[in-house]
Amino acid sequence: MYRRILVPIDGSPASSRGLGEAIELARNQGAEILLFHVVNEWQVAAGDIAAVNLEAGARRLREIGEDLLREAESRVRGAGVSAKTALIEEIGVAVGACVVQRAREWPADLIICGTHGRRGLARLLMGSDAEYIVRHTPVPVLLVRSAPQSEA
Repeated sequence: MYRRILVPIDGSPASSRGLGEAIELARNQGAEILLFHVVNEWQVAAGDIAAVNLEAGARRLREIGEDLLREAESRVRGAGVSAKTALIEEIGVAVGACVVQRAREWPADLIICGTHGRRGLARLLMGSDAEYIVRHTPVPVLLVRSAPQSEA
């Protein structure tokens, strides 16, 4: 039986679907959900940005994370499930590693997270937080794809 479900959220469709599954399972099991968002300041300096105010960018990432957590918490509580939130700020630490660490510290009985299902070169270039979590987690993991895979 699961009593403490850790749900990392990032605002993506995959994350939203993972949260939906977590809500249903938590309601069924009488479990509590910890909504977890990682602000990784590396995101501010990555990409096509040549010059940027890193402090303002990091502040904006924090605000976005807080908004995501508020919206998700409202969704969870609206479904009649107990929820807590955690906003974590890390520099140079992969999101997957932050999730695994939080699962140990809380401690979680289960991690439910969305996955984009990237393959091949996209996965190689962007990495896979979900894969990291599965390989290093101390607890079971339920991965939820952003959209059902089409039949081949």
